[in-house]
Amino acid sequence: MEQIKQIYRVVRWASFGGLVIGILLLLKSPAPVAPALDPAVVQQNAESFQQKLTELANAQAAGDTGTEVHFTAPEVNAAIVQATAPQIASAGPRPASQPAPQPAAEQVPIKSTLVSFDDDIVKGQFLTELYGRDVYITVAGHLGSRNGYVTFEPTEFKVGDLSVPVSMVNPALQHKLADPENREKMKLPLFVKDLRVENGELVISE
Repeated sequence: MEQIKQIYRVVRWASFGGLVIGILLLLKSPAPVAPALDPAVVQQNAESFQQKLTELANAQAAGDTGTEVHFTAPEVNAAIVQATAPQIASAGPRPASQPAPQPAAEQVPIKSTLVSFDDDIVKGQFLTELYGRDVYITVAGHLGSRNGYVTFEPTEFKVGDLSVPVSMVNPALQHKLADPENREKMKLPLFVKDLRVENGELVISE
């Protein structure tokens, strides 16, 4: 009987210890997937990103086929920074009588995004907020396209520094991506035929 009690105590404390470690890993900041952006070259990289997209669109308009452009991680990250920056100046002041837009109940705020490319894998790291605490979500996988829409097949998923089995999150992720509102955001421009990650770069072709 005493041995059973001892085993129970060991299991109980081991479970408690595992829970504490799990929580600590959830809140721990993981290693960044890419170097921090240099503010001095953000504008330059963002302009390079836009110029390459324009080159692709012009090729399509001219009837050229098979044109492809290559984007580096700094170019993509700079484009993300500019695309997500608050458009205060262009929007102008909001009238006092106009209420501030409220986020959807299920919407999780994304405070920052950083991506990197390794061989044929894209890795994204997102800073969000859960229950009032900043938490990093890291996801890696294969980027592709199908029927004019971006596809993503994850190979790695982490919350904080805690790895989560992909099989646990992929069904929910694919369901979320298939949601009409999110799917519309995944629609490719008409001049983009395909995209993929190859040799550590994002490759987009028309």
